[in-house]
Amino acid sequence: MAAYKVEQLNAPLAVLGEGPHWDDETQNLYYIDIYGGTVNRYCMKENKTYTATIENEPFLSFITPVEGSNDEFAIGIGRRIGVISWDGISNTTKVVRIVGEVEKEAKFRTNRFNDAKCDRFGRLYAGTMRLEECGDIFDAADGSLYKYEKATNSFDWLKGKIGVSNGLAWNDTTNKFYYIDSCELDVKEFDYDPKTGAISNEKKLIDFRVNGEKPEFVPDGMTIDSQGFLYVCTWGGSRIIRVDPKTGGIDMEIQFPTARITSAAFGGPNLDILFVTTASKQVEQQFPPPAGGLFKVTGLNAVGTKMYRIKA
Repeated sequence: MAAYKVEQLNAPLAVLGEGPHWDDETQNLYYIDIYGGTVNRYCMKENKTYTATIENEPFLSFITPVEGSNDEFAIGIGRRIGVISWDGISNTTKVVRIVGEVEKEAKFRTNRFNDAKCDRFGRLYAGTMRLEECGDIFDAADGSLYKYEKATNSFDWLKGKIGVSNGLAWNDTTNKFYYIDSCELDVKEFDYDPKTGAISNEKKLIDFRVNGEKPEFVPDGMTIDSQGFLYVCTWGGSRIIRVDPKTGGIDMEIQFPTARITSAAFGGPNLDILFVTTASKQVEQQFPPPAGGLFKVTGLNAVGTKMYRIKA
């Protein structure tokens, strides 16, 4: 068993830290604070985090660099995808263009984008959920999962009746796609068509219920390593659970000094450092430090897979 080490990094405490994206080209970690309304760049070389707010946008949902540019980033804004221009240093920025919007009907006005990632072809997979302030998110399943592709400049609907669209990961060797709807308390596996980006043949890979009862956590963000192991973050569980997709069983658990583990991404020059975001607040309940901290995990004896920029 790997002798891992968990360390807190030099970053401001987030209200709801999410969406870590390691950019291999610039060797930076980008992530957002959903309800803090900031985009963040952790510079590993400096061990320093740069933070910016976005004009007229109080909360965000994801960030991913745009292919072909080192100062453009796609972000989730409500049910829209926008592009900001940011030098990675300034403490303010603004949306310079809108890529597109989903769920324009009035019945979806209380929805927002949540987690999002790109496949290796630069197609963005992004899902929606109901805004937390509109009631218990586990009472609604009005979200959907979409695929955005620049070639068609359109969104393809992939899956509906989603409560909280969350973790996404691809195994490019086996052409499998893994997905978490937090309200389902499981990880689902799909066949993935690299030519079209379509997903099919949904099946339940692992159910976190214990004897049919809800666990003390809900699954949140997720990443994958080069061997195909999945790293599932637990909201309320103080740990990341590593799942073996070959068996659907739990391979190991990584413990943290705070409960709400939101998402994770492998990074560093060798892709062997697991960067982890956390949250310090749930609705009106505030949690003491180190809740909301940015962490790194080393010594896992695992190498991650490259994350990809959006074609937008």
